Amino acid sequence: MEQEEIVKKKTNKVRIVILGVVVLIAAFFGVRAWMDAKHHESTDNAQLDATIISVRSAVSGFVTDVRFAENQLVKKGDTLAIIDDKDYKAKVMQARAMLQSAESQSGISRSSAQAAQQNASASSIGSSALQSNINGAEARLTKSQKELARIEKMFNDGAATQQQLDAARAENQSAIAMHEMAKRQFQAATTQASSTQSTAQAQKGQINVAAAVVQQRLAELELAETQLKNTVMIAPFDGVVSKKNVEVGQLVQYGQPLCSVVENNNLWVTANFKETQLDRIRLGQKVSVEIDAYKNLKLTGTVESIGGATGAKFALLPPDNATGNFVKVTQRVPVRINLDKIENKDFYLAPGLSAFVDVEIK
Repeated sequence: MEQEEIVKKKTNKVRIVILGVVVLIAAFFGVRAWMDAKHHESTDNAQLDATIISVRSAVSGFVTDVRFAENQLVKKGDTLAIIDDKDYKAKVMQARAMLQSAESQSGISRSSAQAAQQNASASSIGSSALQSNINGAEARLTKSQKELARIEKMFNDGAATQQQLDAARAENQSAIAMHEMAKRQFQAATTQASSTQSTAQAQKGQINVAAAVVQQRLAELELAETQLKNTVMIAPFDGVVSKKNVEVGQLVQYGQPLCSVVENNNLWVTANFKETQLDRIRLGQKVSVEIDAYKNLKLTGTVESIGGATGAKFALLPPDNATGNFVKVTQRVPVRINLDKIENKDFYLAPGLSAFVDVEIK
C-alpha cells in the first residue's frame, strides 16, 4: 500500500513537471508571438510584379520577318518583327519632293515680294518728283498771271502793243495747261504707287502662305519618316517575350498586339494589406519576403509606396455602398515593396508568383 502511494506521488510530480514545462513553452512562444506581432505586420495576399508591355503595331501591312520565339530572352532595342516598308519608303520620297517644291515656291514668293517692294519704292520716288513738277508749274502759272495783268494795264494805258498782250495771254494759257498736266501726272503716279504698294503687301502675304505650306510639308515628311521607322518593332527593354501573336506573311493592322515583353530583371512585390494594418506601415520600413514556389529563397526589401486607393476602387465595377444592403467588408490597400538586389540567380522569378511578406515595424 505504501509502495503504491509512493508511485502515485512520483507520477504526480512527473505530471506537474511536464505540465510546468508545457506551460513554460506555451508562455515562451506566446510571448514571442506577441512580441513579434507588436513589431511586425504580415500578409500572404501578395505577389511578384513587373513591368509588362504589349508590343503593338504602329502601322498596317504584311509582316516580312519575325525574329523572336515564344518566351525568348531579348535585349533592349532587339528587332522583334518587320513589316513590309515599300509603301512607306515611297511616302517618304513623295513627302521630300513636296517639301522641296514648297521650299522653291517659298523662294519665288520672297523674290516676287522683293521686286514688288522695289517697284513700290520706285513709284513713290516718281510721285515725289512729280510733286516737284507741280510746284514748278504753279510758280510759272503765278508768274504768267502777274505778267498778263501787267501787260493788260500797260495796253490799256497805251504803253504796250497788241502783240505783247497776245504773247502774255498765250504764255498764261500755256502755264495753265502745264499746271493741269502736272497735277494729272501726279495723281496718276500716286494711284500707281498705291497700286504697287498694295501688290507688295499682297506678295508679303504670299510669303507667309508659302512658309505655312513649307511647315505643312515638313510635318508630312516627319510623319512619313516616323511611319517608316515604325515598320520595325523593337524590344522596349531587357526581358522575356511572351504571348506571341504574329507570323511571317500575316496582315497586321494599326494597334494590333503582336506580343508582350516582361521586364523580369526589375521585380517588386505588391502586398495587399488590410486597412486595419496600415496605421503602422511607413515608407522605408524593412520587409522580409518569402516566395511560395521556393521555400528556401529569402528575399528582402523596403516599403516603397502605398496605393492611392483600395483595390476595390480600381475594379472594373467598383462597389457602391450607397445601394442595396450594406455588408461591411475589410478592405485591402496595395503596398509596393521594392526588392533588394537578388544575388541568387538559380531561382526563376516571374510576375504573378505568390508571396508572403513581413514588415518590420519601427
